[in-house]
Amino acid sequence: MAGVRKPGVWVVSALLCLGFWQFGQGAYIPAKAWLAQELMQRAWVRAGTGEERATPWPWADTWPVARLTAKQRDVDLIVLAGGSGRTLAFGPGHLSASAMPGQTGNAIIAGHRDTHFQFLKKLELGELLGMETTRGQRHIYRIVGVDIVDSRKGSLVLDTDAAMLTLVTCYPFDALEAGGPLRYVVTARMMF
Repeated sequence: MAGVRKPGVWVVSALLCLGFWQFGQGAYIPAKAWLAQELMQRAWVRAGTGEERATPWPWADTWPVARLTAKQRDVDLIVLAGGSGRTLAFGPGHLSASAMPGQTGNAIIAGHRDTHFQFLKKLELGELLGMETTRGQRHIYRIVGVDIVDSRKGSLVLDTDAAMLTLVTCYPFDALEAGGPLRYVVTARMMF
């Protein structure tokens, strides 16, 4: 009788191990995201005290450059330097070829449609966005355009006579596969 139970014990043990492994895998991503946000907040504070390129963790190749807020949408995001996939996994990224927020020109910030920039689909013309630099300068932008563009047929304008802000993400928001050619583009003009 004891020999009959042994295979059952092994099966139950194997299933328990598999279940704990799956649970760990599922908990890993939210835990990593929470920890990254905490580390980015600390880097933001250090950047505000004048630390150049205050990386959130020692091996990071990015650092906070601004803070984006949309109070009507309860959004408060640290904007990181660069637009690489690694950077965008942790937060929206400022494209280095574009102007810095608050400066004349177009400040372009990219983010993932299914995480940090999911709120873009709810934004409307006339809404206000806030940008704060690491030096404590605060700027308010009013949304003046919402467009869907094909990235194969055009590009974003970098040189503008006014201080502009462009937020870009993939489109459509509910696509099963990321990386298609369509982009959702929100354009805002600095008010002050």
